Amino acid sequence: MMKYALAVVTVFAFAGPAIAQHAHGSKGPNGGLMEDVAGVHAELLTSGNTITVNIFDEDNKPVSTKGFTASALVVRGSEREPVTLSAADNALKGDSKTAVGANATVLVTLKTAAGKSGQARFKK
Repeated sequence: MMKYALAVVTVFAFAGPAIAQHAHGSKGPNGGLMEDVAGVHAELLTSGNTITVNIFDEDNKPVSTKGFTASALVVRGSEREPVTLSAADNALKGDSKTAVGANATVLVTLKTAAGKSGQARFKK
């Protein structure tokens, strides 16, 4: 019985931070969708083929993306397109081959300069 109780406690201990990390879902300072990921706020903006992820701290102040690495996976129905995102001031930017579109899902994976990593899912 003690094994099962320990297993349940362990599952909840590791699941808590993962659930809290993706619970934001509000509008960001620039009108894009906002999610918590890797200890920062990420705001997704798309325009045609361009994907921009603005990075903010807990007070919604811009954070430099120097030293960040990131990628996006754009999902349009059964089509999946990986996009490399490059650091640019307080944003991560990249271009997809075709327009992102209103019904796309964008999965962003990032690693901060401090070494924290995580994923965020944005449903347009």
